[in-house]
Amino acid sequence: MTDEYGLLDTEVVDAPGDEWEELDVSDTEADRIARKRDREFLEFRKRLKDADQFKVEESVFDDATFAAIYKLVQDGHIDAFGGPISTGKEASVYTALGPDGTVAVKVYRISASDFRQMRDYLDGDPRFSGIGSDKSKVVLAWVRKEFANLQRAREAGVRVPVPIAVERNVLVMEYVGDDGGQRGRRLAEVRVENPQTAYEVVREYARRLYGAGLVHGDLSEYNLVVHDGELYVIDLGQAVTVHHPNSREFLERDCRNVANFFARQGLDVTTEDVLDYVTEADPEP
Repeated sequence: MTDEYGLLDTEVVDAPGDEWEELDVSDTEADRIARKRDREFLEFRKRLKDADQFKVEESVFDDATFAAIYKLVQDGHIDAFGGPISTGKEASVYTALGPDGTVAVKVYRISASDFRQMRDYLDGDPRFSGIGSDKSKVVLAWVRKEFANLQRAREAGVRVPVPIAVERNVLVMEYVGDDGGQRGRRLAEVRVENPQTAYEVVREYARRLYGAGLVHGDLSEYNLVVHDGELYVIDLGQAVTVHHPNSREFLERDCRNVANFFARQGLDVTTEDVLDYVTEADPEP
């Protein structure tokens, strides 16, 4: 393998899977700020709602979401907001100025989130056993799970956006892009100069995730980002542990997506090739 798409060093991780760790979805300081609605918070909310990048979004941002952003500002994680990076049905991602440069801020819409699409990933996960069907609690747990999954992936040597902070339904993480505001490009958006090397890195990422007890669950060329000569894995909110009842199905789908993409790039690779490499103790290189 060449130095292109260089891999991270791995760290010692706990036993595979962290599904028994309880996800705290009780009220945070942001909820208390939203209830109190003091003058400083109301002024902050008005400034944010008047900003161009939020005018279209304000109907789906509740007071607690604004309060979460307010708390992250107070805690020093965000200094000022930039523009949107991506806008989806479940969440929008924005650039923001942090203390050490540009960061990405992912804001999940509680009122607009499709709980049914999350169900396959939630059912059978003990971390969600006490949450029930309360949409707000499900989304808050989902965001905290994404934060934890990013941490675990990073420790396993998978290049992902570094998680920085989480407050209610707002996640702050490393911005994968340049100083001029150009985000990293999805693998589906670029011409892959060296498909063999990219393939070897992607399958190694899947293997390292699996070794750390995680299955991405939606791994494809749309959740792989190229920036500054490196490959990043993004969108780990739906990632499940290897003990999840659907983990094998999700893993096989991930491997099929990877194989199909690189087969289209001209490589002789099958789903079974990827799956064997990811799951074998000592795979062939």
